[in-house]
Amino acid sequence: MNLPGHPAEAASSAASGDLTAARAHLFHQGTVDRYRQLLAAGVDRVAGRVAEVDRPCTGIAPARLAPEIDRIDLDRPLTDPAAALDELESVYLRDAVFFHHPRYLAHLNCPVVIPALLGEAVLSAVNSSLDTWDQSAGGTLIERRLIDWTADRIGLGPDADGVFTSGGTQSNLHALLLAREETLAATALPREELLPRLRILASAAGHFSVQKSAKLLGLARDAVITVETDADRRMRPTALANEIARCRRAGQLVMAVVATAGTTDFGTIDPLPAVADLCRAAGVWLHVDAAYGCGLLVSPNRRHLLDGIEQADSVTVDYHKSFFQPVSSSAVLVRDRAVLRHATYHADYLNPARMAEQRIPNQVDKSLQTTRRFDALKLWLTLRIMGPDAVGTLFDEVVDRAADAWRLLSEDPRFEVVTRSPLSTVVFRYLPAERHLADDANLYAREALAASGAAVIAGTRVDGRHYLKFTLLNPETTVDDIAHVIELIAGHASRYVRTKTAAETTTEPQQPCPVG
Repeated sequence: MNLPGHPAEAASSAASGDLTAARAHLFHQGTVDRYRQLLAAGVDRVAGRVAEVDRPCTGIAPARLAPEIDRIDLDRPLTDPAAALDELESVYLRDAVFFHHPRYLAHLNCPVVIPALLGEAVLSAVNSSLDTWDQSAGGTLIERRLIDWTADRIGLGPDADGVFTSGGTQSNLHALLLAREETLAATALPREELLPRLRILASAAGHFSVQKSAKLLGLARDAVITVETDADRRMRPTALANEIARCRRAGQLVMAVVATAGTTDFGTIDPLPAVADLCRAAGVWLHVDAAYGCGLLVSPNRRHLLDGIEQADSVTVDYHKSFFQPVSSSAVLVRDRAVLRHATYHADYLNPARMAEQRIPNQVDKSLQTTRRFDALKLWLTLRIMGPDAVGTLFDEVVDRAADAWRLLSEDPRFEVVTRSPLSTVVFRYLPAERHLADDANLYAREALAASGAAVIAGTRVDGRHYLKFTLLNPETTVDDIAHVIELIAGHASRYVRTKTAAETTTEPQQPCPVG
């Protein structure tokens, strides 16, 4: 028995107080006012930061920011939301990379549309899980409706289906898993005998997730065979035909051909009709990685660039690239919904037979994930508020702007451009008279630009040489923005060349050229 004033009673009272305080942070009908106030404060903080941002990043180095985060004691809460937001300002918002800024020209990260942010707020608060009906109800049907809508835009036919995923890498893995299982099911030989013989044919300009998927799927180290591309970095159909024939002569089974509709570096689109014809004639699964190029599905002017995609067996789309959705929002689509059975595993607590008998839809039967966010809601609200034509118009705008960038660089004798993209990337490099300094000059220019925070651009390698890359996904980026960034690049690169040239022509020791 605990007597009044006994230490055990005091401890119990303290624990009760702690529990009451903890419950005040749960979102429920009794805390809706706290929810409104706290989220409004967070929204105001982000809006204020975005309103005052004058460059895409601060250029902060990891070595400077890491100590600030490391010294935070996570076991000692601040308790005050305003103090927590102040701290967040110093360790994240102050130095965040803002994709909405018109001089962020680096990767396939897009500014996001406001209706999708509304969807993000709703789905996070309700916290539906899209694996089973009894965890999501209408969310399941909304996701299925969006899958049907996307499959219809692609033209996959009445038996098509699919599921939302975390991104293009997962979508590609999912598609190649299905292709592997279909190939194995069509052959009577033992699985362990067939796995080492399976091959995937993919463009030399395709995404690295194909190689990663092959490894995760237990295929041979040399399972992915890259197919030669033409001068525009598009898969050569004749080279693909030769590889299919060579694999057959070698006793290897081509389980899939991966064509790309929008390569990461060059934005190029493989000749889909010709590739599809070859796959159909050979009886090979065709997967089209349209993670980047899927924005063409809603383009008022460029939908024809995806002609042939309707013949694919599976397609990857990333709405969080060219549909201006927040990460993550992706999907894998298939021509024949029956193949999705290869991802189905039974668990009594999730998908009992009785649910199937009652025709209760369970998305977990299709997905590689179990618990899964209702990311489809962001696209749903975008389409219901903006409409697909508005999204496509935004994507057309960035493609037009990339054409402007290509023109500026092509006409500038200080630069060389690799190829003209049908989408929104431009691969180029500064080309000094001192050709042996070109690689280092371009590397230096990119690092110096990032350190300054004035702009962010990407880099890549082409035929063993260092190049720079613009990836345009912001309709707010203007020709003047691009021209300004080009001048910044030229300034940094030429300064590097002058310093190095001076060092090569004098016997005096030189200080290294500073970055920034």
